[in-house]
Amino acid sequence: MMELRCCAIACLLPLLAGCGGAGAIAASGAMQQAIATSGTVGGSFPVSTPEGTTEIPFQILKPEGSGPFPAVVMMHDCSGLGRRSSGAPLRWARKLVPQGYVVILPDSFTPRGFPDGVCTTKEAQAASPYVRARDAFAALAYLRRQPYVGDKPVAVMGGSHGGSTTLATDADQGGATAGGFAAAIALYPGCGANYGAWRVSRRAGPPGSGLSFSGSYKPAAPLLILIGEKDDWTPAPYCQSLAEAAQRAGYPVTIKVYPGALHSFDSNAPVRYVAERHNPNKPDGRGATTGGDPAAWSDAETQIASFLAKYLKGAS
Repeated sequence: MMELRCCAIACLLPLLAGCGGAGAIAASGAMQQAIATSGTVGGSFPVSTPEGTTEIPFQILKPEGSGPFPAVVMMHDCSGLGRRSSGAPLRWARKLVPQGYVVILPDSFTPRGFPDGVCTTKEAQAASPYVRARDAFAALAYLRRQPYVGDKPVAVMGGSHGGSTTLATDADQGGATAGGFAAAIALYPGCGANYGAWRVSRRAGPPGSGLSFSGSYKPAAPLLILIGEKDDWTPAPYCQSLAEAAQRAGYPVTIKVYPGALHSFDSNAPVRYVAERHNPNKPDGRGATTGGDPAAWSDAETQIASFLAKYLKGAS
């Protein structure tokens, strides 16, 4: 059974809640009409993996009106959606809902035993980007069943760990497409990993050393990558290599590198180096710098608004 919880986003939309089961929200009468017109909905949907079925909690934020609306599946970063969350997923949702998009935010970490995120651990394969791609597909399927989305175009989007999840979701796995996603947006993803036909080799030695790339990243849907030039957690050159190989092969991948920007540039946070952060691109496997960049953040909002308008609102 789905467990439905109340969600308060006080400064955004009126609070609405419903109840239901079997991965779908069921409501009746006035409550059903309320959910159909505006508000914030919370619940969970099931995701099957070789290890079993996991109920993934989520929040949905939606514009006023009955829709149907295009939508965005927002995959959170390594800090998750709990008390230690960076807040980035909700910040982006608050930008996108007024533009006419439904946004669903699945919590991939809490039900898998990582309520405080995985930023400082490398022992989190149970919640890897490849595993989380299943969550993105399940979120898409859930949205398809909702009358306020229906068959409208849906994008997948995320930053950092969520950006890597976006790459895993959008990778064409030898004919297994992105399950109907119309677009994909990855902010500062980890491009130094295998995604479908994009292969990465690391020679023996310290983490981050001796990388070589082969093949081509093959997106199932048009992909936008936004990343900072000075990112020391998910280095921009790796993503430039991925994008250039995809472009040479004729795939719709666009990348923008922001001069001087760091990881997590889409915030007002001060520059901060944390030595405990798990970082496979550092010689000792630890330490990463984050910090907001107002110019990069502002431009990213423009880039994303334009990209989503083209692929979600331009499509019918």
